[in-house]
Amino acid sequence: MFNELILKRESCRNYNGEPVNTDLLIKCVDAARLSPSACNSQPWKYYIINGGENAEKIRDCIQPNGANKFVQNCPAFAIVTEQPATLKPAIAERIKDKQRWAQNDVGLSVAHYCLQAADLGLGTCIIGMVEEEKVREYFGIEDKIRLVIATGYSADEKPRNKVRKALEDVCVVIE
Repeated sequence: MFNELILKRESCRNYNGEPVNTDLLIKCVDAARLSPSACNSQPWKYYIINGGENAEKIRDCIQPNGANKFVQNCPAFAIVTEQPATLKPAIAERIKDKQRWAQNDVGLSVAHYCLQAADLGLGTCIIGMVEEEKVREYFGIEDKIRLVIATGYSADEKPRNKVRKALEDVCVVIE
């Protein structure tokens, strides 16, 4: 069942434009909320945009110089921000960089979001090309913006074949 899900999840680049029920987007954020993080710091926040004028605004923020044209038919987005990590005091006093693991933690939560979306029949694409200043101007978000997740229904009937490195190229067993 899990292998079916990871094969189903892909970076969708062809949305059919059908609206997404906000409850489904909240389920995706709930799955992200439950992901693991260093010292249970949970250094993320999700801002959901679902249709309308705000969807037009976020598209403007993720299409610099004509990039990411495929989001034109995407109805919903999650802006993912990095929050200050709250480490346990015993760890915090020994670590100079309190945000040391925050990016990894955000990535784990985004993976949970995307896998939940795939399970719900939604397509996602993680977009790192974000004009932060425009996001701040349009939405008043002051947090560190890490990425945007385009979320909607794929116009394609089935996922593309995954082209990945061979297992032996990425896995070393040390005995």
